[in-house]
Amino acid sequence: FSFYKASLFLWVLKKDGSSNASPDILPEVLLEVSHPVNLSHTFYGIMFDAGSTGTRIHIYTFIQKDPGECFELPVLDNEMYHAVKPGLSAYKDKPEEGGNTIRALLKVAKKTVPEDEWKQTPVVLKATAGLRLLPKEKANALLDEVREVFDESPFFVPNNSVSIMNGTNEGVLAWVTVNFLTGHLYAKTRKTVGILDLGGGSTQITFLPKSKKTVFTAPASYIANINMFNHTLQLYTHSYLGNGLVAARLATLGALGADGLDWKVFTSSCLPKKFREDWTFGGITYKVSGIPDGYAGYKLCYYEVMRVVKGIVHQPFEVKGSSIFYAFSYYFDRAVESGLIDGSRGGMVEVRDFKKRAKEVCNKMTKYRPISPFLCMDMTYITCLLKEGFGFKDNTMLQLAKKVNNVETSWALGATFDHFNNLNIH
Repeated sequence: FSFYKASLFLWVLKKDGSSNASPDILPEVLLEVSHPVNLSHTFYGIMFDAGSTGTRIHIYTFIQKDPGECFELPVLDNEMYHAVKPGLSAYKDKPEEGGNTIRALLKVAKKTVPEDEWKQTPVVLKATAGLRLLPKEKANALLDEVREVFDESPFFVPNNSVSIMNGTNEGVLAWVTVNFLTGHLYAKTRKTVGILDLGGGSTQITFLPKSKKTVFTAPASYIANINMFNHTLQLYTHSYLGNGLVAARLATLGALGADGLDWKVFTSSCLPKKFREDWTFGGITYKVSGIPDGYAGYKLCYYEVMRVVKGIVHQPFEVKGSSIFYAFSYYFDRAVESGLIDGSRGGMVEVRDFKKRAKEVCNKMTKYRPISPFLCMDMTYITCLLKEGFGFKDNTMLQLAKKVNNVETSWALGATFDHFNNLNIH
């Protein structure tokens, strides 16, 4: 083993082996390596995404083309991805069981990372909205349990390896991931793509403003500066806690904060009339149903959902323009389930396509119930969030993608990038 200064900059190659950027526009990003690094051709990074509905492990493999040349840029070779459900927050009263889910995922890491690389492979967990929504003492108990599991593992555990990520970083790092994978970070122009991430507990929007009016008219906390490429990028970004897809279900039902009352049945016009069952989220069980003697359908559902969105979500000045946004997580999942796109390929849709399909699903709930009794509510919420919330036009183009270049579209790669390169987000 040897100590050395390494330029750890994530680098994607095109399929033909050529780079998607000119090296002369890249900065020299240096990191003092504070632990032994094997000067081999391959190194690894392990990132845990502890979300509200599941915990996912991302194991990234990077290749150093010339180990003898400390400034040679490594290649992102591949990603191993695995997920378990439910999320850590479901174990708020049983932190030891939550720790066991992490142990199970670490077994995947042991099978993926060669044993002689374990000691220098960093393992990091970042929790999102699921733990943000928990009382502080319960969240801390879960994080402490994860730290113990990490300390037992054979991997390298950096300082502050287990934490709750703030919403700003979640949006910014997802933006870094997508623009990195699509090659937009290398461009000399400011042409980038925006991102829309819809999780279970929160939703994020992030983009690089083209108009100064967007910056001037936004709340101050919605503008984040990220230092990279030897200059500062000013991003519009915000995370709406409680406006993720599953949290929005609770809000639509009027069940948010109700703590799963045994006697209370929460009803909605967004659910099939004959639907009634127990539904569990975050370790709490709720009784939910359609309205047996009432009406169901898109119009009534839209009014119910609008209460959850209207006046809560800020409308950035320039989203009514023609910029392309990448939308993923539940945007992608529900588009696949409703037949809007093909799950193996993803696809480009307009905002109006979500609206059209939401109407069809809500007005034919019996047909779509086997897929999910919540599909009408979810599709209507997505439509309302995009139109009434963010203020997108009907013809705004959305690129729905689960992966780009075979890598998951999430903040996890951006967070690994952040870990290796110490990006400064403020």
